[in-house]
Amino acid sequence: MTKLGNTDLDVYGLNLGGNVFGWTADEPQSFAVLDAYTAAGGNFVDTADLYGGGGGSEEILGNWLTARGRRDDVVVATKVGMWEGRPGLSAKNIQAAAEDSLRRLKTDHIDLYYAHRDDPDTPLEETLGAFDALVRAGKVRYLGASNYTAERLAEALSTSDQNGFARYAVLQPHYNLVERDYERDLAPLVEREGLATLPYFALAKGFLTGKYRTKGDVTNSPRAARAESYLDGDGERILAKLDAVAAAHNVSVATVSLAWLRQQPTVAAPIASARTPEQLTDLIASVSLNLTTEEVAELSRES
Repeated sequence: MTKLGNTDLDVYGLNLGGNVFGWTADEPQSFAVLDAYTAAGGNFVDTADLYGGGGGSEEILGNWLTARGRRDDVVVATKVGMWEGRPGLSAKNIQAAAEDSLRRLKTDHIDLYYAHRDDPDTPLEETLGAFDALVRAGKVRYLGASNYTAERLAEALSTSDQNGFARYAVLQPHYNLVERDYERDLAPLVEREGLATLPYFALAKGFLTGKYRTKGDVTNSPRAARAESYLDGDGERILAKLDAVAAAHNVSVATVSLAWLRQQPTVAAPIASARTPEQLTDLIASVSLNLTTEEVAELSRES
């Protein structure tokens, strides 16, 4: 287990993504994945009001938590601000969205509540004051930011400190072996401020599973088509190195990709999703795979 930054949340080394629940995985399929994940020791599920067509993912997760009686031993993260049904980070919207999420999740508290993206049209004092009110009311335990620039994240943390508000404890950025902009400005800030990072698109929209090697491999599925942008010379070199490391450990390319990310400074747990328990197997394996310092460096150099 890994402690999330300065919080008391102790979480598994793989954050299960709930973005597929109610989208490419129906409720029975989602239940099967959640059952397999928790049976393997997992305890950390990431969702959002946006996922599953707006509320669908939260509803499925809430139904599962109730049916299995697992609310007390699963860390639940959800988000507000990106869904067109409840857009933005105004105090009014945050309050209403939180109540909606609590109802769909069938719970009285959210362990980790994210601003899904920055809202430059709303003063940070208003946004952070609304989040702080939820924390003080016991409806939210900790706060997170997703899709923030380093400048805006620093401003938000400073605003919280100046006003005595609960501050963002974690960051959820776009970060993986082929998307490394996070390392430039955000990583130093996260480390300096004692935050933890939970990267999304940890497998680069499916590319880092090794499933897509040529453009002919990319299908019309809603997920696979996103991987096409990585099918170039750089992508081929990365896959070749991943193949070599995976063969050395007798694991999959996806397992190595997630292990590399988990071993990066400031990263607590990568976020990855699965539509079936079979797809989950390689993701779970990454938690116990410890790459050598040389392997981590070689993968970093190739990308």
